[in-house]
Amino acid sequence: MHYSVLRPGTESRQEIEVQRSRFIAVLRRVESEEDARSMIAGLRQQYRDARHHCSAFVLGPDRQQRRSNDDGEPAGTAGPPMLEALTGHTPTNGVADLSDVCAVVIRYFGGTLLGTGGLTRAYSSAVASALDGASFLTRSRMRMAALIIPTADMGRYLHAFRRAGYPVLGESYSESGSNVRVRLGIADDAGALAEAAELTARLGLGAHPLELGDPLWIDAPASPDEHQHGTQVRPGT
Repeated sequence: MHYSVLRPGTESRQEIEVQRSRFIAVLRRVESEEDARSMIAGLRQQYRDARHHCSAFVLGPDRQQRRSNDDGEPAGTAGPPMLEALTGHTPTNGVADLSDVCAVVIRYFGGTLLGTGGLTRAYSSAVASALDGASFLTRSRMRMAALIIPTADMGRYLHAFRRAGYPVLGESYSESGSNVRVRLGIADDAGALAEAAELTARLGLGAHPLELGDPLWIDAPASPDEHQHGTQVRPGT
């Protein structure tokens, strides 16, 4: 199982203007409804002179936890279109699977009524603009797998694992320095685990079989070539 998320610690903030009304969209990654509520409250305080602080968020790998709020705008003209912009976005591989994300759009009224259609388009466009400026990762449910490899050949082995799409999650050297214990992320299904074991044997590491750990949620770049830049790990549930 996998889905798209924002890169941790990043924020996308974009502003659009529609008939002198300012719409400031802020997009952040959140791990829980509490995180989302905290973000909304913080932006409400930061922009306390604004008329509206509308919001929408989506949570979980199945994206079933969804909330939106019009915050005083006509019903259905702000929160729902913002939520639709989040759930319809296709960050990677053309798949609409973005989750663990909260969007807040702050509106400064410009003196001209936009009507229900104008408001819907404005709030949706503000979120879409922030999404276009965001940076994404793929979060996958994997198993931590460890194995021993000779230090002298570590570069060759690590290159092979990364090319096969297995993110390297960590390394620890033996006291003698002759071997390295490497931790990999492998998709949590029987086929993927069998393929990893086959690759290990093909590389001549059959004497050190994979040691499988508990399932984890792992953030990794969409392209295997990017795995060298690191991953983010969260225990599985």
